[in-house]
Amino acid sequence: MAQVLCHLPKIHDPKLLVGLETSDDAAVYKLDDETALVQTLDFFTPIVDDPYMYGQIAAANSLSDVYAMGGQPLLAMNIACFPNCFSQEVLTEILKGGAEKIREAGALLVGGHTVEDNEPKYGLSVTGIVHPDKVISNAMAKPGDQLILTKPLGMGILNTALKADLLSKSQIEKVMMIMATLNNVAADGMKKFGASACTDITGFGLLGHAYEMAKASKVSMKIDHRIIPTIDNAVEYGKMGLVPAGAYANRKYVAEHVRFDDKVPQHMQDILFDPQTSGGLLISLPKDQVDSLLNYYRRHLSVDFAVIGEVMEKDEASIYVL
Repeated sequence: MAQVLCHLPKIHDPKLLVGLETSDDAAVYKLDDETALVQTLDFFTPIVDDPYMYGQIAAANSLSDVYAMGGQPLLAMNIACFPNCFSQEVLTEILKGGAEKIREAGALLVGGHTVEDNEPKYGLSVTGIVHPDKVISNAMAKPGDQLILTKPLGMGILNTALKADLLSKSQIEKVMMIMATLNNVAADGMKKFGASACTDITGFGLLGHAYEMAKASKVSMKIDHRIIPTIDNAVEYGKMGLVPAGAYANRKYVAEHVRFDDKVPQHMQDILFDPQTSGGLLISLPKDQVDSLLNYYRRHLSVDFAVIGEVMEKDEASIYVL
């Protein structure tokens, strides 16, 4: 997508605080000295069989972009593509799941649009608000900051195992719970303790999104693969080679910008490139605030999180994986 967007006309407007240039999670437009709009859109095909959970996961994924910018979701509109050969009850369950997550986020569902398509697709267009001086973009990571990941990796690999009918009921429930978890608590913490920069980890995987943050911020990053939180059994299935095609596309996208230590095993490289669905936030935070944020997350966050690396001065590569 980035290769396509670079061909579009550049927009120069002093009120557009965040646009296309930094491959950020959402656009931010200043209305006045107190309020800026955060605008985003996302949708995708089903990744689980349960239509209600699919709706929850897709909605959580769409809402995440607003949280990543430091904003609060305000309004949401459904985007749905649906085959006419499917029961309308399935679509109803998808929309119910999405509506539940919108309600949990404190936002309002105000409409949407549905078109006929051969394959179901669902997501949201979300409008949020943020103070113009409190926008958290992906372009402000600073050398010396610590990198915090707020959800475990491995969702793409687990979804591949799910398609191969390898997951137990409890494993399926665990991965669905993680994907459906909103990033609101993670975002509240990063705002409370002064994050420098943030992005959410979705289709480009950890290394793809970390690269975009490093590039936008004109820095490099060091990531320790040994302390990356992973979903139960993701390492096991990664060793088995159950790696989605998107992981190979992500590797190709950023390969020339990443340097791996010889001790990083292949399965962990695959996990770092693994495309995530409704993944966590990658937060760049001043070092003196890390302990406070971690204590906050221990009290309030329901999923695994960890400090996974640090920001460095710009070097030859954008990302170094130890």
